Amino acid sequence: MSQPADPIPEDSSQPILSAERLKAFVDAVVAIAMTLLILPLMENVTELGREGKTTLEYLQEEQAPLWSFALSFLIIALLWINHHRVFDRVERVRIPLVWLQVGWMFTIVCLPVSTAMLGAMPTDSTQKIVYIGSLLMSSLFMVATRVYLWRHPALHRIAPGSLRRGIVAEIVTATMFAISLIVSICVPAIGYSALFLLVLSGPIQALVARRQRSS
Repeated sequence: MSQPADPIPEDSSQPILSAERLKAFVDAVVAIAMTLLILPLMENVTELGREGKTTLEYLQEEQAPLWSFALSFLIIALLWINHHRVFDRVERVRIPLVWLQVGWMFTIVCLPVSTAMLGAMPTDSTQKIVYIGSLLMSSLFMVATRVYLWRHPALHRIAPGSLRRGIVAEIVTATMFAISLIVSICVPAIGYSALFLLVLSGPIQALVARRQRSS
């Protein structure tokens, strides 16, 4: 994949905006989403406290909500780190790029709801679609974001090679999320453990990179 010619004289109907306000907005949304993850656990603490339960009993009875909280907290943190790495060198934005980030933020704020369902409701196919589907959509929005930045080099200081590798990485990650979703639905016994397929993303990305260098 070769980067197109620098399209600096872009469509004047698309105003160039400051990237700093968008970055700050994204950071605030992510922080709020991560904070909201804890709310169901706070409610459970109050209820069990009224019942006279001990801390150990709380930890035993709330294993599923605690596990889902920790998992989603880690996932959101990783998604934010990835987003931060991309936007660290973005200096200007246009309206289409803003809307791509709005879509990405929507997938992030959906995770506290799907996390609460994961910890409080019996597992079913719809629950998996909501949870893993949100992660898949988040990854697809980042694919679209990287492609948009690749096509508009005047907006950032990201090296073309880095963008190409990033696009490949996001496509691989999105593919693994899709496979995880299919496996979790088709093989209910595996369930959310299908997300461990994501550990294959690194080796697959390395294999693609080697093939690109040899071609």
